[in-house]
Amino acid sequence: MRKLSALTAATAASLLLAACGSADDASTEATADSVEMPADSALEPVDEAPVADPSATATDAPEAVAPATADQASEAAADVADKALAAAAEGEEETPAQ
Repeated sequence: MRKLSALTAATAASLLLAACGSADDASTEATADSVEMPADSALEPVDEAPVADPSATATDAPEAVAPATADQASEAAADVADKALAAAAEGEEETPAQ
């Protein structure tokens, strides 16, 4: 019964929102002139030249991180698997019998 009342309320709310919409003429298509201004007219009042930012450089590269060896990767994977099994076993102990 709750699901039916929730569904009825959701349907009524969606119909109410649809009824609040405007009935303007939607047949006119959007054109580039009516949607946004062209870039040239947007930049007309700007007379200044661009200035380089001295703190930003294209040569800044992140420090290299040493790649993990296959042994380190397998040990890490085994640790994660052990923790997952322990967590699963712990979850089974806490789950009440049904």
